[in-house]
Amino acid sequence: MSAVGRAIWFIESHFGNDITLQEISDVAGLSRYHLSRVFGLVTGHSISSYIRARRLSGAARTLLDQPANILEVALDAGYGSHEAFTRAFRDQFGLTPEAVRKQGHTRNLALLEPIRMDPARLPELEPPRFETLPPMLFAGLQETYPYGGNAAIPSLWQKFNVHFGNIPGQIGNVAYGVCTHIEGEAETFRYMAAVAIDDSSDLPDGFTTLKIPGQRYAVFAHRGHVSGIPATMHQIFGNWMPNSGIQFGNMPDMFERYDERFDPYTGMGLTEIWIPIRE
Repeated sequence: MSAVGRAIWFIESHFGNDITLQEISDVAGLSRYHLSRVFGLVTGHSISSYIRARRLSGAARTLLDQPANILEVALDAGYGSHEAFTRAFRDQFGLTPEAVRKQGHTRNLALLEPIRMDPARLPELEPPRFETLPPMLFAGLQETYPYGGNAAIPSLWQKFNVHFGNIPGQIGNVAYGVCTHIEGEAETFRYMAAVAIDDSSDLPDGFTTLKIPGQRYAVFAHRGHVSGIPATMHQIFGNWMPNSGIQFGNMPDMFERYDERFDPYTGMGLTEIWIPIRE
């Protein structure tokens, strides 16, 4: 079973109780940060939002199936008050618990069912190659996203591509998608659509820079449409890395490399995924 599969199993077995990210990551065999990253990539949910949605989905059914008062349902779902439960329930489903009980059904609620990991649908991972790169300076547009919020990243690339090829100091005809974690934050990450540059002066408005150290990388190939990268990332972080005996290196978390083998118009081609490592 993959790291994400183990995490989902543990959550499904324990989400009725208080569970911590550390407990889940211990079972999954990944650090809290890397589990959060790969869980969001693979499932489309952050770990906390998945737990919250599963608890509230169960509570919605309980409102109809059992005669308990709403405070009892709230307490069973892990909320300390009727008000806190109502607020979370309305944020999740757009209706109050009272309204759902009154209407007598959940057909208009987007209830979250347990996620089932199907190993047969995951791509076969090609063995990585290993390369050492000198320090690099990136420049580009950067946003902060919640884990699982990857659907917004293409719009960042759309804004960036207006500048690509005309960025002062740009090195080569290669674009990079650079992921970095936010210290002390397990729910969000920074993503930069960028190029490598040799001079940080006279950059377009809104651009930021990021310098990364020289280090060793494991380089993985993702072939096909760019939207399939989460499945490849699942194989890398959920299967290959825990069994490789190799430790993660310094920042960034990873970067995607897009060269002439990738077609940005169709989203098809070869994407390289570079993971910093310590051997």
